[in-house]
Amino acid sequence: MKSGFITFVGRPNVGKSTLLNAVCGQKVSIVSDKPQTTRTRIRGILNRPDAQLVFVDTPGLHKPVTALGKRVNATALESAEDVDVVCLVIDATMPFGKGDQWVADRIDISKAVLILNKVDAASKQAVLKQLVRSSGLDAAAYFPVSALSGEGIPELIDYLVTLLPEGPMYYPEGTASDVEEHTWIAELVREQLLAIFEDELPYSIATRITEWEGKRIRCEIIVERESQKGMVIGKHGAILKEVGIRARAQLPPDTFLELFVKVDKDWQRRPARVQRLGY
Repeated sequence: MKSGFITFVGRPNVGKSTLLNAVCGQKVSIVSDKPQTTRTRIRGILNRPDAQLVFVDTPGLHKPVTALGKRVNATALESAEDVDVVCLVIDATMPFGKGDQWVADRIDISKAVLILNKVDAASKQAVLKQLVRSSGLDAAAYFPVSALSGEGIPELIDYLVTLLPEGPMYYPEGTASDVEEHTWIAELVREQLLAIFEDELPYSIATRITEWEGKRIRCEIIVERESQKGMVIGKHGAILKEVGIRARAQLPPDTFLELFVKVDKDWQRRPARVQRLGY
């Protein structure tokens, strides 16, 4: 029996969360097309007859301008320490750039596995160019994959198993994630808000469960300004209603999900508030 921890690191929007869901075979992390969707460390567990692989999804590494940005960067870098395998994820549809190099410089790239994601959306020429450019990093191995189509995923998993030490199962069989249920539901609500809103508003939004009794759950949506509160509620409550419908569709039947919007001025720029919100 082999077991161990595998961390995905990379700049924002390279598809780490989608990749986590693909390797685990089910949704364990929210996804969107917005950079920095992931704010905390999320573990997804893949159980095989011969191994237990614990994958760690991390926030995208970027140049932070807020207390929240600094906190999520620290979370990502800490997640690359004391694990069995580090995987640097880069985007096949974008040129290898300074952001990718910045991340590579902060891990032991000689022992890392480089994953070129989104090959389904890139031409063969672009994929080859990316592999040639990133070969200068001298990573331990290179895997072109598509988290959306599944291309290359089985081969990647088989290789990662060979890198793991012999060890016990860290989680009971059947466990898919270590994310607590109340956190998961709050994240589902935030995912729907990310899907609806454009521009900067998604980064001003946080969600948390404040009450849970039986099938009744109260989720608080936190924004930074009064004007944002009106946007989230929508005309005659239309946006809030749509968010609730989308989130409930992913919850057990008969779940009564209440959504409330609260203003916490400039919360993401205040370290104490960032910490209190669980980041």
